[in-house]
Amino acid sequence: MNASKRTSKRGTRGVTLRTAGLSLRLDVRGAVVGLLLLVVALAMSVVLIGTGDFPLAPADVLRTLAGNGTVAQDFIVNELRLPRILVGLLVGAALGVAGAIFQSISRNPLGSPDVLGLGQGSAAGALTVIVLLKGDPTEVAVGALGGGLLTGFAVYTLAWRRGVHGYRLVLVGIGTSAMLTAVNGYLLTRADILDATRAVVWIAGSLNGRDWAQVWPLVCVCAVLLPVVLGQARNLRMLEMGDDSAYALGVRVERTRLVLMSTAVVFTAAATAAAGPVAFVALVAPQLARRLTRSSGPNLLPAAWMGAALLVTADWVAQRAFGADQLPVGVLTGMLGGAYLLWLLVTERRAGRI
Repeated sequence: MNASKRTSKRGTRGVTLRTAGLSLRLDVRGAVVGLLLLVVALAMSVVLIGTGDFPLAPADVLRTLAGNGTVAQDFIVNELRLPRILVGLLVGAALGVAGAIFQSISRNPLGSPDVLGLGQGSAAGALTVIVLLKGDPTEVAVGALGGGLLTGFAVYTLAWRRGVHGYRLVLVGIGTSAMLTAVNGYLLTRADILDATRAVVWIAGSLNGRDWAQVWPLVCVCAVLLPVVLGQARNLRMLEMGDDSAYALGVRVERTRLVLMSTAVVFTAAATAAAGPVAFVALVAPQLARRLTRSSGPNLLPAAWMGAALLVTADWVAQRAFGADQLPVGVLTGMLGGAYLLWLLVTERRAGRI
């Protein structure tokens, strides 16, 4: 096996590995950044597991996870806190990948599930089950998943006109999000006080009370869809160059776009079904990952690890920064993400792109 190094136009180091007629391009900086983000996400998870009314030192957490804790520590770590952290990691990773896909397909930094209305669609499905059908938590999760999938299908269909153009996709998504927001407001007015309270808690986006019932469906979704997305990473990179260039390079554009958008919709809907509509992680994570890697392309794995790190860090801040009043993590990500969105809009306007 021979390895040759070269420098890209952006000044980052890359390694090309060739063997048996195959060639693999490895972005060293991207790989290092991705590994560091994964370490940060896991380290914050250990810290978060040790946070609460019964605090544990990181060493005690690690010892308990290895099976050497006391009975009390084992119950607190493995039964009460670990499922919550795993849901946070998986939801953050799923939203990060979904945001990277949508932003690459639309070739627009605003092209995220939050802006395209997928979160509102999932919320509409969940609210329909809560308010009209009086469903249990499992049925609410199914309703959220169905609402997200239907919204994704509707946005894609409405944006289709001899292909899906990036700005048309964003504009259709913004309009769909506005309509679904009105629908959700109407559903809340139809609810009695108990259902309205339950619905408001859900749509805030929270990791409170999450258990293994939410972990395993997310594990299955990520295990099935992440290899599919990674297998389409090269085609996704070609799509960023425009449809004509992708066609010239042998990419089946519409088939690839449909597969990738479908997986991104499922990622978003599954994450929302598990934790509610956690705002702006899908918008921010891919862009922060791209700035750190300094690499063009979707940066799928760095975006996933960035999303996981952002969500568990935000959950830790939400638990500790406001004293006894613990915020749902979706409220905190909404505040920070809203500020980031305003900054992004100002930046895009000054650059003449909007």
